[in-house]
Amino acid sequence: MEFYLFVYRDIYTDLYWPALCVAGCFVSVALVLSLLLTFQHLRWYTRPSEQKWVVAVIFIVPVYATQSILSLWNANLSFACDILRNCYEAFALYAFGSYLVACLGGELQVMENLEDEAKKQLSKPLLEREKSSQLQHRTFCNFIFHPCLLGKELFSIIRFGLVQYMILKTFCALLALLLELCGVYGDGEFKWNCGYPYITIVLNFSQMWALYCLIQFYNVTHGKLQPIKPLAKFISFKAIVFATWWQGVGIVLLCNFGALPKEKKFKSGLQDFMICTEMAIAAVAHIFVFSAKPYHFLPASGYGKVTTEETTAVVEIQEDDKEEAVVQKTETKVEAPGTNITESVQDIVVEGGHKIVKDVVLTINQAIEPVHDGMTKIQETFHHISVSSPLGSKDELPMVREHHKNIIKEPD
Repeated sequence: MEFYLFVYRDIYTDLYWPALCVAGCFVSVALVLSLLLTFQHLRWYTRPSEQKWVVAVIFIVPVYATQSILSLWNANLSFACDILRNCYEAFALYAFGSYLVACLGGELQVMENLEDEAKKQLSKPLLEREKSSQLQHRTFCNFIFHPCLLGKELFSIIRFGLVQYMILKTFCALLALLLELCGVYGDGEFKWNCGYPYITIVLNFSQMWALYCLIQFYNVTHGKLQPIKPLAKFISFKAIVFATWWQGVGIVLLCNFGALPKEKKFKSGLQDFMICTEMAIAAVAHIFVFSAKPYHFLPASGYGKVTTEETTAVVEIQEDDKEEAVVQKTETKVEAPGTNITESVQDIVVEGGHKIVKDVVLTINQAIEPVHDGMTKIQETFHHISVSSPLGSKDELPMVREHHKNIIKEPD
């Protein structure tokens, strides 16, 4: 124990300034690249239905980088920054799912595509009758093994999975703040009398379910999403959300097992330093994955500056006589005029906020509906029991008759 204290006594103090300087350089790179990419999308805001969610996904890099460097600079801000970072992480996951839906043409188009795919799957001949009858029932097992069979119900399940994580993440962040104020949260401590392990378990299952819903949606729609190269977008986004979460849990476990110092400042500082470096890498990846170049041009029926590119290739064929073949290729593009950045930001805030509120209300109603149906069935059961009981039957109710008797008493 004395050797442990001797080795790790001043490790946080010795590494503080070098780590802060290195992290600051990585954060500067991340902020410059991410803000430049965001500005490009706002300047060429030609597809609002898609780009409002692209900007929200890209903005996860400056949010993570800023909060991590502030937490590394001042350890007292670590808890508050961690709460804000977690809340935005849940929102970014929802925004990424909404971006994929927008690329497919919107919610109605997605549900139509899923219904068509379900009809195609159900119309295929099956050798085993039992398997056929089993697939026709829309059960939870179909979501795991045969998601295509669910049709538009699959979209409802996926939307519920993404929004529930956003709601639970925000609720648990506020609950963690309340428990911290009461002194019973125990950040990074796996003790039964602390709130940290219970909240971690709940958020772990919630996040795993949300990510699994996103994977199932990708498996069903990846064919139609090929023009936007979805695999690279999935990997770049999930690496941020998934890796940072398990990275923090891994650091806590290593500290509890004695592989790293158990000092709270060291645990949070190491997590913040790693996030700062990772955000610079993520910012570079986003420039290629979420590039704004596809939004610089509109279809020829749109408006803007028309640009015609003509490519001429000369092919020489040498046989008996020298011959030349000329191949010409002409491409016509319409360069979109730049959009107003203020209007772009306003559309993101207003339209995006309206969509979020709508989905949150719908998800809460979906969660309450089974409870309401269960309570209704319980009430109907009690009512049926009371009606069918011997005392509840009309024919067997005891009859009460009133008898009136006049008694006249004469005086003696």
